[in-house]
Amino acid sequence: MSRWDSWDESRVRVRPNKKGSRPRTKESPDYHDAELARVVQVDRGRYTCAMLEHGESDRVVTAVRAKALRRTPVVPGDMVRLVGDTSGAEGTLARLVLIEPRSTLLRRSADDTDDAERVVVANADQLLIVVAAADPEPRTGFIDRALVAAYDAGIEPILLITKADLAEDPQDPAGLVSHYTELELTTVISGLASGSEQLEPEAVYRLRGMLADKITALIGHSGVGKSTMVNALTGADRATGGVNAVTGRGRHTSSSAVALNLQPAGELNAHRARDSWVIDTPGVRTFGLAHVDPDDVLAAFEDLVDGSADCEPGCAHESPAGGCALDAYVHAGHAGEHGPARLASLRGLLASLSGGEESAAEKKLGSP
Repeated sequence: MSRWDSWDESRVRVRPNKKGSRPRTKESPDYHDAELARVVQVDRGRYTCAMLEHGESDRVVTAVRAKALRRTPVVPGDMVRLVGDTSGAEGTLARLVLIEPRSTLLRRSADDTDDAERVVVANADQLLIVVAAADPEPRTGFIDRALVAAYDAGIEPILLITKADLAEDPQDPAGLVSHYTELELTTVISGLASGSEQLEPEAVYRLRGMLADKITALIGHSGVGKSTMVNALTGADRATGGVNAVTGRGRHTSSSAVALNLQPAGELNAHRARDSWVIDTPGVRTFGLAHVDPDDVLAAFEDLVDGSADCEPGCAHESPAGGCALDAYVHAGHAGEHGPARLASLRGLLASLSGGEESAAEKKLGSP
């Protein structure tokens, strides 16, 4: 009798899996006991989180990301769920297992043709676009890009002009206020108090009121004064730096984004301050918009939108020869004194998104 006569499938010997013999399951844990927290800083695979259960935000916990979330970006502002040791004691690590649905997501790319998306912050209500009146020289191209990103993400933009004490006209530093006068854009002007190294208290007071009960992200080039304002608003001690005299660019002082609570002052009590977050981000060199559909760019140019109603269907807004009606709209003065410069900026952005070059002149204030 052959040894195969009595063989059946039940006698098959299964080799153990090299990666482990534990059987897989399609059932995911529900983590019903996971605690709610807000990510306030990300640093080399460690996530600093402020616990939010029962209105608490003083207990800070360090966590690592669960393996299942390895490919999911986790950024400051994210609401997450933690399990494990959430005591916050020195040397302890919790495990980040869930990311709550995001209300907003601010994104950028390295350039306008780079498909790799970089998530900046999550769940922000407002975007504070910080530019200096001088040192470094302001670029309206950056402001326009930030406005496009904010509107695309559903975030309310605010323009903060710093170093107004260095401008010839402190009421309209570098002509930025008049340049955006046709937009419904809230603008705050800040500078140093006369004969002092401290920021003017009026600007800090106004901003604190606007940022109360909100989550606000700050973006801007290095050296424009983001961290200086953050320190004044939160009482933190973020490093500040100057501008390179040769390149005219700021030196990076903030290496990672961090979320901080507003400092209680005046009508802003400690309870409201816990719900008021300011997210300071590192200075950016470029702000790519590869993730934004070109058809959505026009939405950030409120002063030109009405003129597009007379454009031919499918208009790329390149020129009158292509059926664009914006030139006639601007020429008639409907977009205000700065309409020509605004139209040039729009077309520069659209050309860059299509793979063309955006000239340096199109990024400067007041260029035709």
